[in-house]
Amino acid sequence: MTIWADGDALPANARDLLFRAALRVGVPLVLVANKVLRVPESPYLSTVLVEAGADVADHWIVERAEPGDLVVTADIPLANRVVTKGAEALDPRGSLYTEQNVRERLALRDLMADLRGADMITGGGPPPYTKKDAQRFANALNAYLSRGTKKAT
Repeated sequence: MTIWADGDALPANARDLLFRAALRVGVPLVLVANKVLRVPESPYLSTVLVEAGADVADHWIVERAEPGDLVVTADIPLANRVVTKGAEALDPRGSLYTEQNVRERLALRDLMADLRGADMITGGGPPPYTKKDAQRFANALNAYLSRGTKKAT
């Protein structure tokens, strides 16, 4: 099992939770981004710097994610692609993407983009990342990792 994180927009609190969880369980964590990210020194933690550009980090993750891996991302199209491949995806706010809900979320995302494009609604973007979001993420991550480590033993 490897944890792949879409590091470009990952909240710092979620990143710190990932570091602690990967070290505690001894699971490789790879942060993929088009900017330099710092990680604590550990054989379990690494970063990959990809070229700047739309979806470059996403493509890199999709090429390498395998069934049994976890991808942490708020990017719904990326989540859809890795779930379709058989990996699992977790939102940094604690929602696990499934084959059923990721398609619904993708359709809603596309609808909202169309409405914004037609100037039918304004604004957008996620609300600020809160302590409650971090707690939900920590709980979901711990639940996922406890299931994954039980499968491995």
